[in-house]
Amino acid sequence: MADRRRRKMKGHRILAAIAAVMMLLATASPALADGIIIPDPPPIPMPEPIWLTIRYHRVTVTIEDQVATTRVDQVFVNEHEWEAEGTYIFPLPEGATVSSFVMWVDGEPIEGEILEADQARAIYEDIVRRRRDPALLEYVGRDMVRARIFPIPPGGERRIQLEYTQVLPVENGLVRYLYPLDTERFSARPLEEVSIHVEIRSPDPIRAVYSPTHQDRVFIEREGEYRATVGYEETDIWPDENFELVYTVSPEDVGLSLLTYREPPDDGFFLLLVAPGVEVEEGQVQPKDVLLVLDTSGSMEGEKIEQAKEALAYVLEHLNPEDRFNVIAFSSGLSPYAWELRPASEAGEAIGWVRRLEAVGGTDINRALLEAMAQADGSPTRTTGSERPTVLIFLTDGQPTEGVTEIDQILANVRAAAGANVRLFAFGVGDDVNTVLLDGLAEEHRGATAYVRPHERIDEEVSAFYAKVSTPVLTEIGLDFGDVVVTDTYPDPMPDLFAGAQLILVGRYRGDGPTLITLTGEVMGRRREFVYEGAFRAEGGDDFIPRLWAARKIGYLLTQIRLHGEREEWVDAVVELSMRYGIITPYTSFLIQEDLWTEGGREKAAEELVAMPTPAAVGAPAAA
Repeated sequence: MADRRRRKMKGHRILAAIAAVMMLLATASPALADGIIIPDPPPIPMPEPIWLTIRYHRVTVTIEDQVATTRVDQVFVNEHEWEAEGTYIFPLPEGATVSSFVMWVDGEPIEGEILEADQARAIYEDIVRRRRDPALLEYVGRDMVRARIFPIPPGGERRIQLEYTQVLPVENGLVRYLYPLDTERFSARPLEEVSIHVEIRSPDPIRAVYSPTHQDRVFIEREGEYRATVGYEETDIWPDENFELVYTVSPEDVGLSLLTYREPPDDGFFLLLVAPGVEVEEGQVQPKDVLLVLDTSGSMEGEKIEQAKEALAYVLEHLNPEDRFNVIAFSSGLSPYAWELRPASEAGEAIGWVRRLEAVGGTDINRALLEAMAQADGSPTRTTGSERPTVLIFLTDGQPTEGVTEIDQILANVRAAAGANVRLFAFGVGDDVNTVLLDGLAEEHRGATAYVRPHERIDEEVSAFYAKVSTPVLTEIGLDFGDVVVTDTYPDPMPDLFAGAQLILVGRYRGDGPTLITLTGEVMGRRREFVYEGAFRAEGGDDFIPRLWAARKIGYLLTQIRLHGEREEWVDAVVELSMRYGIITPYTSFLIQEDLWTEGGREKAAEELVAMPTPAAVGAPAAA
């Protein structure tokens, strides 16, 4: 057995080493880059090319009627001990037109010149020859803005402002915007601040809004059917990939867009974006039941319980007219607002009751959840025939300390008591929560988890979440792709659709060509069907999709390992996907460290993984 494990570790060691090499090669491949200052050679010989430091990089974009206006604001700092001179260049996107370019020097504006691709080629090649830096050759063949940089004294800085416009084509209802943000090689230090703010205004209803490159790091706000805002901001960072944004427009009640990629003879990859409208007519909104389960044990005393009360008040204030609700406070025992679901008209009274709650006692999680499940339509003990969608919001700051405390038994008890219509969303407060329990509850009941750290506000997290799931549009979703065979899809099972949210589905496919895609789901107990035309490519397409699919599959596998323990086939799959697609995971990051080339490497990785909280769900809020 020991020999087998040593051989296994050796195999993982080789895979991890190959993965590390592939990642280095991937980062060395050419990529677009934004505006940079190319300094002249310094007065003393240097072994490496010299770059200035980019202090901040701010981008503001307005997209209106497919015309994108991009405004760039950058500050460069000379941190060397000599005066720096050089050339500023900004490679322009194809078809872009510069409307403004200003470089500020001692309060005076300096105008730049715009060169066509043929003129720019000679300048690029001359700079490359003098600096011996072939990375700049990626710009050859593109238009650019150029300006001569006057001497920058040590510690001095130069601010550059640039504005350009471009027309974004629409392909099958999908609009793409790309901003080149790869500055890793061209700044002496990490950037203090990088931000991109995009405002979208469309004459047609906007459905999905998605960033293939930064989805987990952007904030998306919808302002009605025809406007959306996307924000991205990071500090102390070396950006190493471009910023890409796609959005879809459609007059349909539920918009659907399909992107595919394939390298024959392998199976292809696809990305499906499904998004209902933001504004939904009253007759299209499904009435729902909301169960709020709040931990009022002694450990919640103080600021935590006060913020939790505000969070519950927000949810109660934003119930739809036909919704029903109940609040179940628990510690060593139960203290429900009522012993059955109440109409939304009683929300005001319930808010007053919530504000009077006090934190005292132990934590009987099992009993509280079983009481909540017993009140939900569709539960084995309470079937009314309506089985409305039920949103259960569970908020706790600790471990089960009273009643049933075994995690597996709690999960089994809740599983037996829950109806298929329940979606459980768990909020863990502080650093002492049982993440395995909360993640297991959310996974089994098609919800999600969120963890609120001590310095974060509970009420803000819960209210932001509820704003996304307050209006269910389509539940029990199904998809049929006609003659195309679709496999290995994530998330699985698919989440419900809420107004203003979206489903982001990735997977593999066999077959190609045009096909009909049928989306089905339930609306107020009735089955609805939407049919769309789509096409799966036989070859080529959007090459970011395979890595996106791999990242989603790795996330799924890591969640299974955390919840159910380490299995050899899951670990093998994680390492293989990491190697192939250049995605760092707890396993590969541990395995490539010299002090962990041991038999215990995988065990340590597993232990660390289990101790980690589950990352926030990606895509629709209801994703498993």
